[in-house]
Amino acid sequence: MLFHEPLFALVLFPAFYALYLAINHRERAKKWTLILASIAFYTWGEPLFVPVVLVSAAIDYAISARLAEGHENARRPLLTLGILVNLGILVFYKYADFLIGNFNMLTAPFGTAFPLLHIALPIGVSFVVFEKITYLVDCYRGTTKPARMFSDYCLFVFLFPKLLAGPILKYHEMETQIADPAVVAWLDCKEGFLRFARGMAKKLLIADVVGNFANAVFGTNATNLDAGQAWLGLVCFTLQIYFDFAAYSDMAIGLARMLGFRLKENFMMPYAAHSLTEFWRRWHMSLTSWIREYLYVPLGGNREGEWRTYLNLWICFLASGIWHGASWNFVLWGAYNGLFLTLDRMFLIRLLGRAGAFISVAATLLIVMIGWVIFRTTSIGELTAYLAALVPLGRPGIYLEMTPDVPLTMLIGSFLSLLPATPVFTALQSAYEKNMILRRIAEYGLVALFVIASARAITVPFKPFIYFRF
Repeated sequence: MLFHEPLFALVLFPAFYALYLAINHRERAKKWTLILASIAFYTWGEPLFVPVVLVSAAIDYAISARLAEGHENARRPLLTLGILVNLGILVFYKYADFLIGNFNMLTAPFGTAFPLLHIALPIGVSFVVFEKITYLVDCYRGTTKPARMFSDYCLFVFLFPKLLAGPILKYHEMETQIADPAVVAWLDCKEGFLRFARGMAKKLLIADVVGNFANAVFGTNATNLDAGQAWLGLVCFTLQIYFDFAAYSDMAIGLARMLGFRLKENFMMPYAAHSLTEFWRRWHMSLTSWIREYLYVPLGGNREGEWRTYLNLWICFLASGIWHGASWNFVLWGAYNGLFLTLDRMFLIRLLGRAGAFISVAATLLIVMIGWVIFRTTSIGELTAYLAALVPLGRPGIYLEMTPDVPLTMLIGSFLSLLPATPVFTALQSAYEKNMILRRIAEYGLVALFVIASARAITVPFKPFIYFRF
């Protein structure tokens, strides 16, 4: 059950929300209603994984109570145990077959082979595990106190708006909101719904439309593509992955706001970035923040010399690549980003800064798009073939039909993505903030888009969020 499914958006959530508002001033009842609803929401899609999360959450809770006290010699082994339990869950469900397959390749000359396990990947497992590890590390550091009650920790782990694809949260960021859920005000209802509507429009009216053509192009043998079709497919995927993932974040933030919770932003107009370093400050910001705080800084960050800083960047983005999936293409994608972040620090940011805004944004976007080829393809052979197809050599290719709505959606998506890079955007923002009529028009527009997106959700084949595969 996903946010943009008609059953959830038009039936189940409104029914739950009516009950939630009916007990708006009863803190304990609200908390337990939200816990049970969140567990039911996850059980709908992942019934076999829910007991695993509950048991591991109980282990986290027991360990966290001991991490805040005692001698270092006792605390560190407990932290290690808690991290290993959580990483064990992630490795088993996400990487077991990848590791077995690579081990079998290495040992093939010796006739050794282990059968693949074919374990279904639970939706959101990477996000759940990262948040649980964050809680243990913060308790160990003293950044946060252990949860007062197991129910508080369960609510943090299972809170359904952010459960499946983030934003990745830290317990101390949510502690007060979880311990004492706010009374929902009318402004929460309105602003939350409008944010949810924005996400629905991004997903169903932009991401899914361009995604159809992107899937057709990337599903074709790249040796049969001409350069024009290859670039059109890449542009469509570039728009699809942004509007799809940003749509989930909008919906998560909107639903949480309707429930009285404030989640942090996860995207900040990333395609308007002037360098890859800036891009990663704007894209999937909760993951970037997690990697910086829990991997980059412990590795030494930029405190131990220039070359150690470059190594730390590579390690962090290799980890980011592996986090996204069990494939060598994701490892290569992480290394690719690590390379350009290193080049940024060496000279590229200064070079782009002197080139002017237009060139710096265009060059950064090109770097990102080539990275998306690595990200989207599923093997090294497919990757090299697609990169070759992007080179205009005048070779003929098969014709892939593009429905009339795709070019228009591409233009709208490109305009919305790149508008923040122009001076016009600042003027529009200022006018919006000062003019009540413009704000009302925008609000009514979002309501209309929600209706249109809901109608599309009912009439077209269902498409899950891209990031659910991670």
